[in-house]
Amino acid sequence: MAFKFKGVDFIGFDALLSEDERLTRDTARQFIEDNLIPVIEECNREGRFPRELVPQMGELGFFGANLHGYGCAGMSNVEYGLVMQEFERGDSGVRSFVSVQSALVMYPIYTFGSDEQKDYWLPLLARGEKLGCFGLTEPDFGSNPGGMRTRARKEGDEYVLNGEKMWITSGTIADVAVIWAKVDDEDGRVRGFLVETDRPGFSAYDVHGKWSLRASVTSGLSLQDVRVPAKNLMPGTDGLKAALMCLNQARYGIGWGAIGAAMSCYDTALQYSQVRKQFRDQPIASHQLVQEKLTWMITEITKAQLLSLQVGRLKDAGKVEHQHISMAKRNNVWMALECARLARDILGGNGITDDYPIMRHMMNLESVKTYEGTHDIHTLIIGQSITGVPAY
Repeated sequence: MAFKFKGVDFIGFDALLSEDERLTRDTARQFIEDNLIPVIEECNREGRFPRELVPQMGELGFFGANLHGYGCAGMSNVEYGLVMQEFERGDSGVRSFVSVQSALVMYPIYTFGSDEQKDYWLPLLARGEKLGCFGLTEPDFGSNPGGMRTRARKEGDEYVLNGEKMWITSGTIADVAVIWAKVDDEDGRVRGFLVETDRPGFSAYDVHGKWSLRASVTSGLSLQDVRVPAKNLMPGTDGLKAALMCLNQARYGIGWGAIGAAMSCYDTALQYSQVRKQFRDQPIASHQLVQEKLTWMITEITKAQLLSLQVGRLKDAGKVEHQHISMAKRNNVWMALECARLARDILGGNGITDDYPIMRHMMNLESVKTYEGTHDIHTLIIGQSITGVPAY
């Protein structure tokens, strides 16, 4: 049996939010309850992305929500984070799709693109009429993106791209790919290109056999002498820093999103413990060991809420640093994964079935712990920040 989500707020967290922030969160929460929750277990079972929800996501302004103009909602970063929280409470894979569309496709076009690129692509992407993907990671280069082998060479008024990308969300459903490549005649400088996916030489294939993020599309990309006009180069991309700035945007949303997954696991375990009876016909919520697990979960969720809110406030004030975002991503994903494991323990054997969302969240979070900077890489980023000494 599934339980209706009751919300998770132990210390009056909502009082720290503005009326607009609460309204935005509640709108996203209702969308998830009405549209995603009823279908997500079936989608996960079938390995199917619920693409039928994309138009409504666009209508509600969830794509590029914290961008301004071009048909975007112009939300604050805190509002955007709360939206990501609710999407991941539904499913990490679906939140990943929205994150990629927003932070890894629309953000680089918005930040580094030409006026022509912005005017054409951003309204279409904001409405969900066009979908995008982000091609940085390669089969042999994840945590070391600077080692990429994808190349671009200038030929007249065109660039010719060759390379392979891997672990690309939305690769086979995308209309445009943001491809990062080293430019031959610029001493291997990394630049970003907008590559329409129907161009000759571009191909994408789905990764099958996944036990994680089953409700999102994960792909590999191949570029074999793909020609794009020079105007498809995003002029503001000048080195790997631009690509890393995009990842920072995505990591910010992940920090919030993981809280949503933890909330789902905690709320399910709490309600289950109150109705499941064992020993002397008492609910298992009366047992000290169960209460200890629930206490750990609500404490860590509360700390994560406060961490993400402060990072969001800093981001809205233009004062956030990448190490702040690394801390939120690292802590909150770890916390959510531990919540999933404790919640599964409370549910016993029932916890492994898809009558409940816990095992799905647990499997999804194993991927979230790795992508957009692994737990260990974020440890080193924070370590360098506090010591001044790089350890990688």
